[in-house]
Amino acid sequence: MGWLSDETGLEKTAANHVPLTPLSHLRRARDIFADHPAVVYGTHRKTYAEYYARCTRLASALAGLGVAPGDVVASVIPNLPAQAEAHFGVPACGAILNAINTRLDPGTIAYILAHGGAKVVLVDTAHLALVTQAIAEMDAPAPKLVEVPDPQAGYPATGAHLEYEDLLAQGDPGFDWIMPEDEWESIALNYTSGTTGRPKGVVYHHRGACLSTYAQVVSWRMVLHPKYLTIVPLFHCNGWCHTWMMPLLGGTVVCCRDITAKSIYDAIADEGVTHFGGAPIVLNAIVNARDAERRAFDHVVEVFTAGAPPPAATLRAIEPLGFNVTQVYGLTETYGPATECTWKAEWDDLPDEERYEIKARTGVMMPMIEESTVMDPDTMSQVPMDSTTQGEIMFRGNAVMKGYYKNPQATAEAFRGGYFHSGDLAIQHPDSYMKILDRSKDIIISGGENVSSVEVEGVLMMHPAISLCAVVARPDEKWGEVPCAFVELKDGATTTEDEVIAFARGKLAGFKTPKQVIFAELPKTSTGKIQKFELRKALTGS
Repeated sequence: MGWLSDETGLEKTAANHVPLTPLSHLRRARDIFADHPAVVYGTHRKTYAEYYARCTRLASALAGLGVAPGDVVASVIPNLPAQAEAHFGVPACGAILNAINTRLDPGTIAYILAHGGAKVVLVDTAHLALVTQAIAEMDAPAPKLVEVPDPQAGYPATGAHLEYEDLLAQGDPGFDWIMPEDEWESIALNYTSGTTGRPKGVVYHHRGACLSTYAQVVSWRMVLHPKYLTIVPLFHCNGWCHTWMMPLLGGTVVCCRDITAKSIYDAIADEGVTHFGGAPIVLNAIVNARDAERRAFDHVVEVFTAGAPPPAATLRAIEPLGFNVTQVYGLTETYGPATECTWKAEWDDLPDEERYEIKARTGVMMPMIEESTVMDPDTMSQVPMDSTTQGEIMFRGNAVMKGYYKNPQATAEAFRGGYFHSGDLAIQHPDSYMKILDRSKDIIISGGENVSSVEVEGVLMMHPAISLCAVVARPDEKWGEVPCAFVELKDGATTTEDEVIAFARGKLAGFKTPKQVIFAELPKTSTGKIQKFELRKALTGS
């Protein structure tokens, strides 16, 4: 198929075939954008020439510590310059980066370090106690620890460990990067934050990471020199591959340690931030910011939001503030965003209610995905695109993980039938746009009727007093399950359980209306996702 009758002399050579890798972006930017700002964090301001030199020193120094190609280097660092440098410096010595969630417990971190076999771990000073406790709990050989202090945030070096800047000083600025010989080589190992059992290690290859950086430039309608704010943690799908993407455009990575409405507004006003990604809870924080936290700015900020479908009420509230939000969707297993709600001009003049409902769609596949659709997981057939029939979102393409590390059984199950099974339930519209309904585990079955917690949450978010909500199943003797809403109120707002239920009843069918409303602060992950399993535990005690 697709071959000429005589292909003699048309083989791959060093001249016409180079493995795809995001490392190439920074090597190119070193020369083309040498004097342009690459990474900014308070007083830390590095050009691309300096950024490349620091990443090179890191690669060399890690090799000096005994890190060989194929080894794993872990990091437990917030969104700081050292974490951005690790994304290039670690693979530049042929190693695989394992960026670990800073909010995990010591036992889980111990498991990840042992399972991944990390040889070195870079640790932010604020998380030293966490990691040293994790290392103490390990049965496997302990990694070498390198401390990454952050004096600007009040975390000076303890003096108890090799410090990051001293490590860099040991490196050779002339070190020759070890580029992949095969684009299927691994570049990153990311552990899913599973709610049951041990987290699974998702393995990324250089090809998928590189293609994701190209595709998202198109999806985000980017031009040269964007200023990108690191809201998405770099330990979450490697920050959706955005830090790898920035050198492609000569963009500036603006690091943000603490994600607050004030820090976001300050970064936009002071650094001219043009883009950031984040969960809907981040948008909510911007919408509900106090007057003292807001700053004026004169440009539109482009936002990718994912992690949960954004409520139409949130989209309606944030757009007039100067933010253009694009709903994207993906998983750790798809390098982050893999679908987008690509906007069509004919939707511009629709009434607000319809327009924002469309904006909240899960959308269509991004350019690096070969196929993304809604299928029946039992028959592996396409469900009717009738805006009603439910199925499971499935993916096929170059931005799907290699698989789960040391877990061939889970990998085979995830790839059953030649597609990656997302576990997310959705419908598909006649124009092929998908709309996620729920995680399969979050759907509520009440009296035989399926209730989408996402739909109920979207209605409750329209209530003027509600800042944030989550709906989960509560066991019920008569109906099996009924919806229960957990609610956070806006500052200074008041309402009652009866009033919230009456509000919902006016917009939803009776079986979809919450039967109980609990006012409480919602448990959240480091990326702003609400931990529904914790809410279910609160209801059932298990």
